[in-house]
Amino acid sequence: MKNSPILIVMLTHNDRTVENADQIFEQCKHSKAQFWGMKEEPMPLNQMKQLYSRMKACGKTTVLEVVAYTEEKCIEGAKAAVQCGCDILMGTVFSDAVNAICKNNGIKYMPFVGHISHRPSILEGSIDKMIAEANQYLEKGVYGLDLLGYRYVGDAVELNRKFVSQVDAPVCIAGSINSDQRLFEVKQTAPWAFTIGGAFFEHQFGGTFLEQVDKVCEYMDKQTVLQGNAAV
Repeated sequence: MKNSPILIVMLTHNDRTVENADQIFEQCKHSKAQFWGMKEEPMPLNQMKQLYSRMKACGKTTVLEVVAYTEEKCIEGAKAAVQCGCDILMGTVFSDAVNAICKNNGIKYMPFVGHISHRPSILEGSIDKMIAEANQYLEKGVYGLDLLGYRYVGDAVELNRKFVSQVDAPVCIAGSINSDQRLFEVKQTAPWAFTIGGAFFEHQFGGTFLEQVDKVCEYMDKQTVLQGNAAV
């Protein structure tokens, strides 16, 4: 049986943490979602530390996704993850320095693959090269990979399917999962995890933020994959 992909709730919109992230989390702290995360911008570090501390006090697994393309900025993001006590660092262009910071501090590192640019991010590159790149990073000891599947300029469904099936490690499909159809595709592809942020703030799945989170978790936990669009 395929895995049930884990929802990582991102308190972000347009690849930036929302101003009222702490309030949204408080409203949803008893939701079905175990994994919660933010981006490295624009929340001040002290406020990030407080919110991550609150998440951990509520028993949550914490994620920081860093959208940065220079080694300097990627290292800054990794150091922020350390200071915030995050469990997982997603994103960054792979860096041996970032990998070392994560290893030395017990953080699971999941870097981007492919050519990433802009913010919100777009992904370019050949599928085969991204798979080869992922395997190179795995040889260096990363935990898994951050795949911006639905930000891909090519065939996102093909990328997600091939990448997840050919990379023997946790893969998180991150970004722009904003419809029932894409939820259905994620469930069929069965990555380790996937993120949703902006779509919850845009109420793409109907109801309050909390109701949407629980609805998506319940759908992923169903043992059967429906045919056609996902009935969530």
